[in-house]
Amino acid sequence: MKTRREVLAMTAAAALLPAQPRVPAIMYRDYSRCLPDYLRDHAERAYQARNRDIAKLTTPAAIRQRQRWVPETFWKLIGGMPERTPLNARTISSFERPGYRIERVVYESQPNFHIAANLYIPTVGRPPFPGILYQMGHTLDGKGDPTYQRCCQYLAKLGYLVLAFDPMGQGERTYYPGDKPSISRIGADEEHSFPGRQMLLKGITSSRLQTWDSVRSLDYLASHPLVDPKRIGATGQSGGGTTTMLLAAVDDRLAAAVVSSAISENFACANFNSPGSTDDAEQNLIASAPLGFDRWDLLYPIAPKPLLIMVSQRDSFGTYSPNYLTSGTEEFKKLQSVYKTLGHPDRLAWFDSPLPHGFSFDLRMQMYNWFARWLKGESKPVPEEPSIEAESEETLFVSASGSMAQSFHGETPFTLNRNRILAKSPLNLTTLLALDPPSTTMKTVGHATYQNTRIEAVEFPTAPKVWIPAWLYQPKINNPAKPLVILLEPGGRTAWHQSELYDLIATMGCPVCTPDLRGIGDSTPEFGRGAARHARPHNSEEDYAWASLILGKPLAGQRTTDILSIVRGLSSRPEFASRRILLAARGVLTVPALFAATLEPKIHSLYLANGLISFRSIVETELYQYPLGNFVPNFLAHTDLPELTASLGPRRVVIAGAIDAAGNRLPVEDVQAVYAAATNLRITPSPLWRPASILSGLVN
Repeated sequence: MKTRREVLAMTAAAALLPAQPRVPAIMYRDYSRCLPDYLRDHAERAYQARNRDIAKLTTPAAIRQRQRWVPETFWKLIGGMPERTPLNARTISSFERPGYRIERVVYESQPNFHIAANLYIPTVGRPPFPGILYQMGHTLDGKGDPTYQRCCQYLAKLGYLVLAFDPMGQGERTYYPGDKPSISRIGADEEHSFPGRQMLLKGITSSRLQTWDSVRSLDYLASHPLVDPKRIGATGQSGGGTTTMLLAAVDDRLAAAVVSSAISENFACANFNSPGSTDDAEQNLIASAPLGFDRWDLLYPIAPKPLLIMVSQRDSFGTYSPNYLTSGTEEFKKLQSVYKTLGHPDRLAWFDSPLPHGFSFDLRMQMYNWFARWLKGESKPVPEEPSIEAESEETLFVSASGSMAQSFHGETPFTLNRNRILAKSPLNLTTLLALDPPSTTMKTVGHATYQNTRIEAVEFPTAPKVWIPAWLYQPKINNPAKPLVILLEPGGRTAWHQSELYDLIATMGCPVCTPDLRGIGDSTPEFGRGAARHARPHNSEEDYAWASLILGKPLAGQRTTDILSIVRGLSSRPEFASRRILLAARGVLTVPALFAATLEPKIHSLYLANGLISFRSIVETELYQYPLGNFVPNFLAHTDLPELTASLGPRRVVIAGAIDAAGNRLPVEDVQAVYAAATNLRITPSPLWRPASILSGLVN
């Protein structure tokens, strides 16, 4: 029998030997594909489910049923139909040009929410005139855009009474102005999305606001004494094309429509390219995919009325996603079948242009001729559009200042949402977050050591095709009385080196698990295919958050599922089965950490550093700075973060350095006032992220 000295000598000699040759094996999987693949599967299921429903539209009766279902479902998805209130319309002033007169008009789509519009009235011909509701694309100057003016002027000269109005966030309805009140400092798209995100928390959407603006504008146009209400068309380019689609879904007064360069691609489509065709807020139909509802459904109610779809072929790589044309042509064929079944295949048409995104000459001429054919019964081609001189933006102003909110002292999208009163309903957090069933397993993929700790590279299967990578630090001297610490870093699990945070806490006797939740660190999504100019800006958490919401799986809920699976996976190991768990998170990950603790009693205590004080703070802060990834639709109709924190008692919670929605650090007394109902709470002024801060006072 060898002595202890001999064994130690043999061990030391073995350590000096070179590593034995072996067949290489790949340790890690490609975690960058997890979130894209997860969304891709949900999109595929939605695509197949909708295809099965569309395949049933083989009779007029089946089509009529679908046409009734679309507006009902759409209103539910976007937050419900608003109340029809008085328009309070009035003409402010007018001026005349050869062949038409322009009236500067104002009306209210909601009480004290003013719309600035120009009414182009023909001065030749006999009324009643056919009417055109002209919807603006996402230009900063709205109705003042020279190309859109050109269309309105020529339509008026052709004998149409045209209503052109500023959409939310554009022209005189700019709500985040720069040097000029009518020009936004954040851009037209963000004028829609910035308040649109806040609306989600109260269960409504930017889609609802913009659709209702269109409906009320149509109310004004259809009731005008010089308009034939049975001959009204609507058209728009780009975002105006999309709002024309929204209007077509809910209002059967349209006699014809021309949709130009809209985001006319379905989100759940064949060969879904994560994060999909996300866009600004009103064009993202929240939770639509699980219902088999998609963008092309918006056009089914108008059938078999005349509908012209126009596209720029270049938009498939210059503006929209790589699926723009493949999805659009596939869905057009399905709609063609509907028109054929209803006996009017000639009333649906497609026209495309090779030119870039814009209402180019060919597209405009197609629009003029389509309305001439279907609203005026003219078969002869319309003369070429003449050279037209655009008015200055100021000439078209309805308001004295160039801002409806300033001149008319009215509401804004922010104030409308802030003042919206919610009736609280019972909370089912699992349903609200659309959680997948958490997993209970984990897998070790590699080992390493430091002086005082053993390190495992592990992964947790948390959802179909989703694995979360993590480091697991175990002290070489085990103390079962010490808690298991799970650390959630918004920047990823980067502090893995010796004598850094994870190693230091483990050296103190606490096992430490540090995962990269979905979309973070090593789980950051791969770039989607397609043109770099589209793929690069869309490979953002913002776009993945929108995609997740459209597919009915909020990103905050996905990350909550990850945390729950990590807790249960760790607890499945015998050495951790009875150990107390401390969950520590900072920044944006404090929210899913709180959600997970609410649902998982094995989480003994929470340390939340630099976290948001409440979602209420977001809807009450006009210039908030908080990412979409944590937004949960209709959350404030059920609960808020202070209520969830109080519900955890007697489990301990530390809030360290809480911030408001603008990113401002809050005094301890302000946090105490908001969390007055939470008796299990300790509040500290600074978001310290050090071993002593994380561990101190959290466990008994």
